[in-house]
Amino acid sequence: MKIPFSPPDIGQAEIDAVVETMKSSWITTGPKTEELSQKTAQLCHVPYAACMNSATACHEMAMRLLGIGKGDEVIVPAYTYTASASVIEHVGAVPVIVDVEPGTYHISYEAAEKAITSRTKAIVPVDLGGVMCDYDRLMNISESKKGIFEPKNDLQKAIGRIPIVADGAHSFMAERADGKRSGELADFTSFSFHAVKNFTTAEGGALAFKPIEGIDGKALKKQLALLACHGQDRAFKPEGEKPFWEYDIVYTGYKHNMTDILASIGLVQLSRTEEILSKRRSIVKRYDEAFSDIYGVETIDHFTSLGSSMHLYMVRFVEKDEAFRNRFMDRMLEKGVSTNVHYKPLPLHTAYKNLGFDIKDYPQAYNMYKNEVTLPLYSLLTDEQVEYIIKTFKETCSEML
Repeated sequence: MKIPFSPPDIGQAEIDAVVETMKSSWITTGPKTEELSQKTAQLCHVPYAACMNSATACHEMAMRLLGIGKGDEVIVPAYTYTASASVIEHVGAVPVIVDVEPGTYHISYEAAEKAITSRTKAIVPVDLGGVMCDYDRLMNISESKKGIFEPKNDLQKAIGRIPIVADGAHSFMAERADGKRSGELADFTSFSFHAVKNFTTAEGGALAFKPIEGIDGKALKKQLALLACHGQDRAFKPEGEKPFWEYDIVYTGYKHNMTDILASIGLVQLSRTEEILSKRRSIVKRYDEAFSDIYGVETIDHFTSLGSSMHLYMVRFVEKDEAFRNRFMDRMLEKGVSTNVHYKPLPLHTAYKNLGFDIKDYPQAYNMYKNEVTLPLYSLLTDEQVEYIIKTFKETCSEML
């Protein structure tokens, strides 16, 4: 049996929706993109969300809305994909990388608090694997440091403390025990709709933001639309008014808009969210039950009160090293099961080494990475395939542990 790591769950309904859009008069950003934005906001329990062409674009546009730039600092965890930190560089700010909580993949709250200075303009928590961070704790940290916060623009002034700009690329559809969802807990949350995610538009993402006292949310969403499409304010004229073609470039923006073709995939996927999440939950439960008694194997608690979107099933081989992990993955692949690693901590990459970061300063992140393996977890897996993954994993553990 050959089991790929994470193929997209695309059915005939998504294909039909794309065909319908392509036959329409509007295939780029239009009514379907706006509909998906509105429905994403509803799912996240916030008034507004804006769909764009990637989570990275969303993350960067949040930074730009906040006026973050040269001379500013943004705190980000070492254990994440580069997109969480690269946008900090893109806007001209300085990434301040901190370690993770011992035994977890989440940002170290203590390290984040210690890293705050008067130059700190945002904290970027990462919901790795789909398990949400402790946003109540992060908000408390932000509030406790408001005395040294120096706002740079009206949006920062309105927030009145260090903004929490969440990387929720993995946590779309995650929900805490109290009913709070990813997207309504941080000030801004960027989501990924990439092909391997729980919910996909092939490529794409959305930026959700909660209400900010003194800020017009509708105007903020319009500002995002301008940022994402060249700063072009298309002045649609009433019928008969001339010149009907004229537009203005309000400022030099970017090209990050989502198309209606991609949004049409997302609208169908939205109608299937509970079906997709239910299937992922059932697979996670089967994995948990099967692996709970294997000595030396540690798994993520997806069913914690923090809530999870069940995006990744990550296991660790306690007290083992990278060489063991890599041999284990090779053995699984020989038996037909593709696995992955999420992620190499930022300081292990050349780009971040060149910025002066050293993995020796992030022992917790390295400890979590060195023996981590991610197993297949997606809604297309059949019962037979899940059973084969479990059987293969347990056999390989028996052979190697």
